Amino acid sequence: MTHMQSPSAPPVSRPVADLTSAPADEIRIPAKSLRRYIYVLLSVITAVSGVYIMFDILRANDLTALEAVILVLFGISFTWLSLAFWSGLFGFILQMLRIDPLTLKSTKNLGADNSPIITRTAVVMPVYNEDTHRVIAGFEATLRSLEKTGEIANFDFFLLSDTTNLTIAQAERDAWQQLQERLGDLGKQTFYRRREKNIARKVGNLAEFCQRWGANYEHLLVLDADSIMTGECLVKMVRAMQANPRTGLIQTIPIPVRQTTFFGRFVQFAAVLYSPMLATGIAFWQTDAANYWGHNAIIRMRAFMDHCGLPTLPGKAPFGGDILSHDFVEAAMLRRAGWDVFLLSDLEGSYEEVPCNIIDYAKRDRRWVQGNIQHLGILSLRGLHPISRMHFLLGATAYITSLIWLLMLVLSTADAVVRAINSNVYFTETYQLYPNWPIAKTELIIALIALTTLLLMGPKFLGVIVALVHRRKQFGGGFAIIKGAVVETIFAVLIAPIMMVYHAYFVISVLLGFKVNWDSQDREGRLLPWGECFARTSKMTIAAIIWGAVTYKYAPVFFWWLIPVITGLILGAALVRYSSSLDLGRSTREHKILLCPSEAIEDPVLVHLDELLAVEHPKLETPAPIPELPADNWLDMPHGDLDEFRPITR
Repeated sequence: MTHMQSPSAPPVSRPVADLTSAPADEIRIPAKSLRRYIYVLLSVITAVSGVYIMFDILRANDLTALEAVILVLFGISFTWLSLAFWSGLFGFILQMLRIDPLTLKSTKNLGADNSPIITRTAVVMPVYNEDTHRVIAGFEATLRSLEKTGEIANFDFFLLSDTTNLTIAQAERDAWQQLQERLGDLGKQTFYRRREKNIARKVGNLAEFCQRWGANYEHLLVLDADSIMTGECLVKMVRAMQANPRTGLIQTIPIPVRQTTFFGRFVQFAAVLYSPMLATGIAFWQTDAANYWGHNAIIRMRAFMDHCGLPTLPGKAPFGGDILSHDFVEAAMLRRAGWDVFLLSDLEGSYEEVPCNIIDYAKRDRRWVQGNIQHLGILSLRGLHPISRMHFLLGATAYITSLIWLLMLVLSTADAVVRAINSNVYFTETYQLYPNWPIAKTELIIALIALTTLLLMGPKFLGVIVALVHRRKQFGGGFAIIKGAVVETIFAVLIAPIMMVYHAYFVISVLLGFKVNWDSQDREGRLLPWGECFARTSKMTIAAIIWGAVTYKYAPVFFWWLIPVITGLILGAALVRYSSSLDLGRSTREHKILLCPSEAIEDPVLVHLDELLAVEHPKLETPAPIPELPADNWLDMPHGDLDEFRPITR
């Protein structure tokens, strides 16, 4: 058993030793370093250009200490925008030309891999106090889809329960027994296991499975409680692992489906329209050092067990304790040990569900904020690949930028008000011969606004072009794409200030050490009551009214620049309420607004899922017993040395 190496030792790679030649379908990546240099160089040039323009504008009237702070904050956020923009542009070019982002070969000439499956794969679905009916239906739909491929003999399915609610736990056992009756002989390849104690959350759940039965399988395919995958997608992932023996993990793009509220359909449409293009661009520059998103991915079992045992970090939150966003760290540890980690951006048939309203969506983000900020504490871990460090940094920055944007807006307002009050003071010194006339660099201001708008909105526009050229039928036609994109953009602008405030609050609460609750998610559509909407938005609405009134009184010109932000905050309760409407969601679908491929062209696995959910199974007269499990084949999974993980202190 290869344990994680000490800090002074180089990471160990575990490529297959008996390979005499690379498999025909092995992924070969040309010019890895050159791609990364080009990406970083273009991003840096863009960021420096924007920051310099901002500096030139501010210094025209003497750069104050307040404006210096604004400039620093602007530099951080503008760099983030630059990185995202160039990923999107790379993805746009590759998708328009139908070029694979990893091999840089034309995707038109790629043949199907029909090689025989000679490995065994465990498909596992960890659950925690979830809706039992939905979990079992998704589990069965994925299983049945795989059965249709004729390759199911090489797979076993495990439902790994960490449920702490005893009523739900019994419901799981009852539903499992009924599932076994429906499956017949196929049930011999499915297993249900519930841990009595939820130790180390999902990390502990998977670790216990790997130690008990990991030795029986070459691959571990991880699903979420809301995951749905087609059998074809599962088979392609296994064949890709077989063809790439040096690969430790392959991540797919989970596409949101089955959304009924307006907000859910908004998220679903945006994800399916933009994510494939953005993921293609990301795959282009991260190459064999991709990230792991915790589900809808396949992992090489032995590599995972050898290198991904995670310790409990010393110290208090936010940098100590259990590693919350474990997936990022596990991908980094695999890459550190010499294994390739890939993102296959063109692999279809990987689905998930998302929270159906803004409040539940924000609650999920609250967990991710703490997990991602915790990664800042392990950036100094020795032996990490530079791209892995970049994943940690960008993951945390994704939420911290919300706080930065809020601070920039507040400080810019203060600066505008101060300058407005002193706008008629042209002699600031006692013995001053010439007045200090205010200088307005209008051309530079317009240029900076145009550049910022390009970075923000450019990827959206490019995503629409790709859809119009290559995916028109999937979205119900070109007009449906344009209608959906316009509605999505308007609503995204309106709710952006709300999400900015939520994320800023979450970042501050994490840095202050408040504990995160790791509860199950509510994914079914529901109309939020007005009381909850006002309770969750009233403070930001009151603050926005005061903010707008003060700005309008003292700096009316700057007030008009704040209109998009203030409008979203003032309308917070109404936006939260009406975007959770199922009626509005159904109406938009009927009018082909926010129409998605999963709605325009139905996937059989999603149709089967809906059929399973429509069936109400009778309650068992006698509670089902604890199901039998395979015999343990114990194999230790070593934890990383705590000396390797040196979290920073607050």
